[in-house]
Amino acid sequence: MIKILKYMRRRDWVLTFIAIFFTILRVYFELKIPEYMKQVTELVMTEGATLNSILTTGQGMLLAALGNFLVMIVVVVLSARVGACFATRLRILQFDRVSSFSMEEINRFSTASLITRSTNDVTQVQFYLAMVIRIMIPAPITAVWAITKITAQGAFEWSVAMTVAVVVLLIFITIIFKFAMPRFKRLQSLTDNINRITREHLLGIRVVKAYNAEGYQESKFEDANEELTHTNLTAHRIMMIQGPGMGLVMNGLSIAIYWIGAILIDRAGAGEKIALFSSMVIFMNYAMQIVMSFMRLSMLFVMAPRVAVSANRIREVVETEPTVQDGSFDTSDVSGDYAIEFKNVSFRYPDGADDILRDISFKVKAGETIAFIGATGSGKSTLLNLIPRFYDATEGEVLIDGMNVKDYHQKALRQKFGYVPQTAFLFSGTIADNIDYGDTEGIVGSLASLDEAAAVGQIKSYVDTLPEGYEAPVARGGTNFSGGQKQRISIARAIHRKAPIYLFDDAFSALDYNTDRALRHALKEKMKGATSLIVAQRIGTIRDADQILVLDEGRVVGMGTHAELMEHCRVYQEIALSQLSMEELVS
Repeated sequence: MIKILKYMRRRDWVLTFIAIFFTILRVYFELKIPEYMKQVTELVMTEGATLNSILTTGQGMLLAALGNFLVMIVVVVLSARVGACFATRLRILQFDRVSSFSMEEINRFSTASLITRSTNDVTQVQFYLAMVIRIMIPAPITAVWAITKITAQGAFEWSVAMTVAVVVLLIFITIIFKFAMPRFKRLQSLTDNINRITREHLLGIRVVKAYNAEGYQESKFEDANEELTHTNLTAHRIMMIQGPGMGLVMNGLSIAIYWIGAILIDRAGAGEKIALFSSMVIFMNYAMQIVMSFMRLSMLFVMAPRVAVSANRIREVVETEPTVQDGSFDTSDVSGDYAIEFKNVSFRYPDGADDILRDISFKVKAGETIAFIGATGSGKSTLLNLIPRFYDATEGEVLIDGMNVKDYHQKALRQKFGYVPQTAFLFSGTIADNIDYGDTEGIVGSLASLDEAAAVGQIKSYVDTLPEGYEAPVARGGTNFSGGQKQRISIARAIHRKAPIYLFDDAFSALDYNTDRALRHALKEKMKGATSLIVAQRIGTIRDADQILVLDEGRVVGMGTHAELMEHCRVYQEIALSQLSMEELVS
């Protein structure tokens, strides 16, 4: 927990120290009340004491209580603000760090875990920090101060009773800490697990329903939920010892103090009885302060393991250095020819046993179109992902305009691309928001520019039928659109960016042949001079490309035009003949 405090802002530290000052002031008022109580007790039991003197002392006690109340409000407000501001800071740090992660880090942490770390873990730290300011700081001060006051009373028997009570209290705390800590440590990983299962179920709900797998999913969720519930119940049942245990100690101490006090007062002379009685009253108050201080500390100690786990999980994210690091070159450092070259590139996924790509070499001239085709799992999408540095090549070099992509600043590198992923994804908002998403300068696209991109993407005719037009709402993930519509909007988004390089990762798979043909014709007209890289499964989609690269098990087994590959590449011939007849292929 302490290590994560280095991420607090200076402003939050200032508020923390102000809160600590008021906390100490609160301790002063709390310990001042028993002193006034002793004085009132002595005045009441002293012959000749006036009502005015009693009321004056009572007013001082009331003012101390009022001061304690007001200061407590200030401490609660400040501690809550510090906790909330720190939580905001941690969420921002995690979000920024995750945004800089490559796919390697995203896959290592898992999406479900990253969500839990940004929500549940941060909340744990937030509440604990507020409690530390309110409880952990004043508790030891109160205990030490009260012990000092108790010592001044000089009653050995009472001190022995107090010592026994503290020892029993520490035994309770140790038992709770020993047995509850492992359970609280497990809770976070179990929360990750249930988050993962829930998210997986919701994302795959169509598949679940299609296969009538609701029972299987319910069973998975029930097992995870039962494990989380059992661990939670066990941990909190152990925690339940705290309440009765602390009550037993406090009530037992009260009985012991009164019992010992009664014996001492009975043995004392007439002149000492009043002093002993007032000493017993103030001793009781200070003893309760000490016990309460230990109770508050015990609460924090029991919570500490779970919060420590949460803090470490947050630090893991914030302090993880992305494997893909920025280079020093921005857009102004290159000539802008946008030729792309692979030099003996091999790639292996982290912890993978074998290379996914092996010794890939090719070159695309500026303005050319190159297509990649091959069997499922041959490495086509992986190859495309190396260009914008979603992953870095394990061996070899990926060059743009003669410069290794690792030498570019990532923002400058990705500014060059219009990218359409394999799985079309839309963001919540409107159609206009999604098409204009690549506008990194923050300038809202004009209707003419949206129309142009939508027309090329073959989605304009559909948008024109909507009453809201481009302001038609888009649900999260584009669930209110069909697969083909999402794909066409994604293509329009890439085109609207007017980038010099376009990456299409199997971006035409959901389109019918007529739409595919119209789209390719529009792209050819509107994207003259741009460099295009297309991953596709259909021969018809790529047959007009300047170059076609045929991949098989991560290796290049053919390269050339459609006509050349039909003559010399067996793998390409098999793929082509499985889709079209020979007459269609040669026409």
